[in-house]
Amino acid sequence: MRPTREHATSNGQTYMITSSTWGRRPLFSRERWARLLIDTLYHYRGSAYLLHEFVIMPDHIHVLLTARTSLEKAVQFIKGGFSYRAKKELGSNMEVWQKVFSDHRIRDASDYGLHQIYIRQNPVRKNLCERAEEYQYSSARSEFDLDPVPQGLKPADSGQPYTARLEGAPFQGNISDGVAEATLPHSKKPGSVDKVRLSGNPEKTAS
Repeated sequence: MRPTREHATSNGQTYMITSSTWGRRPLFSRERWARLLIDTLYHYRGSAYLLHEFVIMPDHIHVLLTARTSLEKAVQFIKGGFSYRAKKELGSNMEVWQKVFSDHRIRDASDYGLHQIYIRQNPVRKNLCERAEEYQYSSARSEFDLDPVPQGLKPADSGQPYTARLEGAPFQGNISDGVAEATLPHSKKPGSVDKVRLSGNPEKTAS
């Protein structure tokens, strides 16, 4: 059974958010665009949200964050902030983003681990690199400073790692075309295999 969906307005919660470019154009395949978006993410880090993970794909982004304001405002800072800077610094007047975004509230340590791996492995699944840490625009690279896992979502030390099968998120059906395997730090039964489907809230609007 899928978890109960909730309206994401309260702060202090951790979410994975997904937002796509207008018309799914591969705007972030251009280095200047991707680098400017990373700079925008870090500009609002600490004030609007804590930044745990991110990946910038050619036509969409995934960000794992803990909102310090409402989630809608946090996403507005990212999307609106980038659009403003793209116009000012890149000389672009085009529409950058789709009006809506998708979110999934992280429920526990296992859920956090699944979404962390999903974000890091996205470029590998799309054949943009062979290893996650090779992708330039991902928090999998050691050069990026990230906020630590929230205290309540840290995994318990409960034995050997286990293997989980991570399917593409239904709220963003074209993110992944298959099933990715991931190793998570804890399990109820060491060595067992769990099949987990990511789920998300209906799409929301952020300018």
